[in-house]
Amino acid sequence: MDIRNVAIIAHVDHGKTTLVDALLRQTKTQLGKDLVNTDQILDSNELERERGITIFSKNASVIWTPPTGSPVKINIIDTPGHADFGGEVERVLRMADGALLLVDAKEGPMPQTRFVLKKALELGLKIIVVINKVDKKDARPEYVLGKTFDLFVELGANEETAFFPVIYAVGKEGKAHKDADPEKMMDITPIFDAIVKEIPAPFGDPEKPLQILVTTIKGDNFKGRVATGKIYQGRIKAGQEITHINRLGEQKKYRLTALMTYEGLGRRDISEACAGDIVALAGIPDINLGETIADPVNPVALPLLDVEQPTVKMNFSINTSPFAGKEGKFSTSRQIRERLYKELETDMALKVMDNTDGSWNVSGRGELHLAILIERLRREGYEFQVSRPQVITQEINGKKQVPYELVYLEAPREYSGIIMQKMGVRHGELKDMRTENETVYLEFIIPTRGLFGYRSEFITDTRGLGIINTLFSHYGPDFDYWHEREQGSLLAHESGTSLLYGLINVQDRGELFIGPGTNVYKGQVVGQNSRAGDLSINVCKEKQLTNHRSKGEGVSEHFNSPKIMGLEDALEYIADDELVEVTPQNIRLRKKILDEVEAKRIARGLV
Repeated sequence: MDIRNVAIIAHVDHGKTTLVDALLRQTKTQLGKDLVNTDQILDSNELERERGITIFSKNASVIWTPPTGSPVKINIIDTPGHADFGGEVERVLRMADGALLLVDAKEGPMPQTRFVLKKALELGLKIIVVINKVDKKDARPEYVLGKTFDLFVELGANEETAFFPVIYAVGKEGKAHKDADPEKMMDITPIFDAIVKEIPAPFGDPEKPLQILVTTIKGDNFKGRVATGKIYQGRIKAGQEITHINRLGEQKKYRLTALMTYEGLGRRDISEACAGDIVALAGIPDINLGETIADPVNPVALPLLDVEQPTVKMNFSINTSPFAGKEGKFSTSRQIRERLYKELETDMALKVMDNTDGSWNVSGRGELHLAILIERLRREGYEFQVSRPQVITQEINGKKQVPYELVYLEAPREYSGIIMQKMGVRHGELKDMRTENETVYLEFIIPTRGLFGYRSEFITDTRGLGIINTLFSHYGPDFDYWHEREQGSLLAHESGTSLLYGLINVQDRGELFIGPGTNVYKGQVVGQNSRAGDLSINVCKEKQLTNHRSKGEGVSEHFNSPKIMGLEDALEYIADDELVEVTPQNIRLRKKILDEVEAKRIARGLV
């Protein structure tokens, strides 16, 4: 059967997963009964559904039969749109021979569009541009098309690539057409036609020795480690002997226990597959990402996958708070270490190092990358604590260099002043500024460290109407002076349960993070001080009862709603001497040294 391998790449929230849903449904692909009435079929992970973003790349396939012609198998690779998950994008694009670049008809090309398109062009993929959401009342497809062409030229696309085919779509309704008029759209057929016509069939000789590059690994309770990859050349049969070539060039022979291909959203066993197809294999216990499965007689390794290095690191350690071991299933150092190292098998952009004190240094592509990892561990029942994120420095030409980010901000024009002020304090350098219809678009270059803690400030400053996107830019010189958090923390004075009477008495000291009935311990951060420096407060204070009463007593008292800190809020808030305690039930903030007197003595060098 004729084959096409196509990746779908786009910025976050431009309708990528919705479009894949339409492709699956309109080819009458068999869906599980639990997915028939579900939106975002491919976003199967609980976190992906909650956040509305793709985190893990997925494989699916459909059989498309043109009105005139034989059936074509189209392997679809859904990729994440966020740059923090760029490790996923970089490796899965190796399986594709072409890509659908999805662009929003109002927003146009965005930062992550630039990131994924750059990777696709580097691999020489044929690009089809799909301008989605043309039914929006403020859609501007002609402007977006011009901006997309400018982006291709800016990224160094050759003449053939820059004159790309264009399809207009309304992904939510599963319609597309070569014209931007939604009235002319009937179904998704024009996209299938463009894929078959424009994207080349996979190149590879089935008669040459076998070569498969492993790009995804997943665990299976029955089959063990299942490796997915594209057959670059040769053919493979179920149960045959193969050679596994690891990263060090060592070769071992194994016999396959399963050979599968993708059909719809699932996998099915097959007896044979040829060059160009995407297959899943079982029977190689120590296979890792980027390694080669080769012919047993004439094994030749493919080039190893190379992924951009991490830019942000955090310290993970076992939970040492007074509540340690009470809320999680897995809380020992052995269990946490095993889980972190297991994650390395499937995440190429992650790095884990053991520290001498029994903690672990975990490095990733950004705050969100590490926050998603922490959230996943938490939901699996792990209990641990993490430190404030730090940037990873490099020494280039004998000088210390730090990562810089490109930041794209969009907000109502009235908030441009406060944005400029905050970015200036954080060493942000304005690169571009334009205003359209009372909306201001700003582009800054800023050290990655300057962005820590700014996202929540930006949302507050713009009353929730702002949009912030970031992209790694380059390594550059560090600054001597850094903006630090201006306010201190409010700390629990004693262990116990917080009471409304105690909270009302101290709420004018700053912003509280907890409400009544919350178990706290001495040294726990329960709020943000309105002034510089930390302050211990008694949130467990009880009202002393007497037999005296007065009319209306307590009626005028009012308790302000506390700010409930989520995981990302907590990571952005904490200072260098604070930690985030993560358990399946709670996110708590705490001081590294819980005893205030001991902390002061250590600070003065008396211990």
